[in-house]
Amino acid sequence: MSMEGHDEGVAITQGLSDLPSNWGRWGDDDELGTLNLITDETRARAAAEVLSGRVVSLALPIRPTPIISGPFVPATTEGSPVQQLMVHTGSAMHATADVMVVTNHHPRSTHLDALSHQSMDGRVYPGRLLGDSVSPAGVKHASTTAFAAGVVTRGVLLDLAADGPLPAGYAVTARDLDAAEEREGVTVEAGDALVVRLGWTATPGPPMPGMSVDAVRWMHLRGVSIYVGDTGDALPALDAEAPAPLHGIGLVRLGMPLIDAANVEELAAVCEELSRYSFLLTVAAPRIHALTGVPVNPLAIF
Repeated sequence: MSMEGHDEGVAITQGLSDLPSNWGRWGDDDELGTLNLITDETRARAAAEVLSGRVVSLALPIRPTPIISGPFVPATTEGSPVQQLMVHTGSAMHATADVMVVTNHHPRSTHLDALSHQSMDGRVYPGRLLGDSVSPAGVKHASTTAFAAGVVTRGVLLDLAADGPLPAGYAVTARDLDAAEEREGVTVEAGDALVVRLGWTATPGPPMPGMSVDAVRWMHLRGVSIYVGDTGDALPALDAEAPAPLHGIGLVRLGMPLIDAANVEELAAVCEELSRYSFLLTVAAPRIHALTGVPVNPLAIF
């Protein structure tokens, strides 16, 4: 697709003094953020998307690395997100089990960010002091505990890479999202999960494309409940003081959970095959409390 008419830098820095916010919208103790936009009616509308029962996973496959094989390198794209230690449960059971060391925010692991994952000016959503929310013993506010009921809503794929991956460092704007809606014949509605394909994966090299402040403002106006992308915040900052659009504004100010490092290639192929870009999206996160994030396997059901 053509990405013409973009004013360089405007989408990143425009309106930083008037950033969108949901602080106080659902109370000072809220931990769900934009998941509050997913109502019973939203789920029922999403269920009506299921016509054939076809299922597509949006998760990257992970092959664990044995802990005994070498040093643990959790922050690199070369190392596995999961380190595995095999153990035997005892002679009576004759069973084998695993002990895993998991890096929740690894770039090669499809994971769901809790609202406490990012802070801005020493505060996390919805304005709580970071020190009152996150401690060495775990997260006390806005953790993965909020995902206990899972996420069930309508998903909408906006495929911005339909004609090939976006250019390196490209800043996606509201105009790009509007154009994708028009091309696909779909409209993102309040409570929907927004899935975006940029056609990139997290690999060393040129700066990846990513969402701009303008695009995140569009998500706020549309009432997006959760963002799912093949890349996260990857743009080089034009303003060193500017918050990252998805993590600094989306997570912290909007309370919008993020699914990073999603695998949307098969989803895009199925949507094109069926000429359908909306579906039922389910995200059943493990019920592990007090974390800043957790690996997930999002499922698109048509």
